[in-house]
Amino acid sequence: MSVEFLPPSNSPEKLPKNLSLESTLKDLAVLNFQVEASSLAKEVARFFQAHPLLPGVILTVNGEFLGMISRRRFMERMSRPYGLDTFAGRPIMALYQIAQTDILILPGVALIVVAAQRAMQRQPELLYEPIVVQLEPQVYRLLDVHQVLVALSEIHQQATGYIRQLYYNLSVTQAELEAANSQLKSANSALYRLANSDGLTQVANRRCFNEYFEKKWQELEQEAAELSLILCDIDFFKQYNDTYGHQAGDACLQQVAKTIVEAVNYSTGEVSGETLVARYGGEEFAVILPRTSPEIGVSIAEKIRLWIKELEIEHINSEVCSFVTLSMGVASTVPRSSAAQKNLIAAADRALYQAKDKGRDRVILDAIKLYK
Repeated sequence: MSVEFLPPSNSPEKLPKNLSLESTLKDLAVLNFQVEASSLAKEVARFFQAHPLLPGVILTVNGEFLGMISRRRFMERMSRPYGLDTFAGRPIMALYQIAQTDILILPGVALIVVAAQRAMQRQPELLYEPIVVQLEPQVYRLLDVHQVLVALSEIHQQATGYIRQLYYNLSVTQAELEAANSQLKSANSALYRLANSDGLTQVANRRCFNEYFEKKWQELEQEAAELSLILCDIDFFKQYNDTYGHQAGDACLQQVAKTIVEAVNYSTGEVSGETLVARYGGEEFAVILPRTSPEIGVSIAEKIRLWIKELEIEHINSEVCSFVTLSMGVASTVPRSSAAQKNLIAAADRALYQAKDKGRDRVILDAIKLYK
């Protein structure tokens, strides 16, 4: 097994400075993590566990490039029922033959802006798959797509400064300035959506949830206003995937996310612009409800539960009923201190598990008072 981290670091804080429109993938932090296809899958799993920043693994046969499998696809296969028993003691080649998908391979001299465009043009389920960078013949490295997005942001800032300089130093027409600013706004909007939304469901991703939760907590702490949180989990979703396949599972997630957003917007009235629906995990969703009491939070959760059930998405292997259902936990508090943020999430999570324990397809409000 060959593993090597190549400088510079792959953390966004240490990206190369002064990136420009001419910067290439060679200017970014690439990772060398490759194994022979004959290596056991359990050995790769141990290395993924020890190095959480690794986005995937390059497979070789006698030192020559074979392909790549991402951490996400690897863990997805290993976490399925009987996945460990099936693959752990076998060569990773066996898992790769089942989980392989289209790989984006780009030369090291490819422009960062072009690489970002190519990455964004992929199918939603491939959006966050790592990029394979070919530095020279038979020399391949991995690049986390998040690095490309952060680099694109740096280039965007450089372009913004350049346009500002044009504004003050060149005699440009108003039409030219408006066109340039329009392009900047479009690029900035697309970048923000890509960095903060879930590629499959198009709702906010976990990173956006964390940032928005922190922001609203601080705002409502100053106002002494209530903040409610709903955690939702699709009942028996693994059985759904096993029964209908992952394409149907993806379609189910998309329908559920769309319906949650519609139900929240319908229920929240004047404060709908402040609410946030996010994909919290694989089949979990979270709803942030500023200025919302626990009673109203429960009412909104019930609305979501009923609307999902009324979709009548067939689920013959559900132990609840023959349709897809949701279990939900609700918690509410008046923000007081940074330490209590985790308490609110923990309370909603605790209520969610109570809903599961009591038979699923229901809403539970955590009864512990968090106001103190």
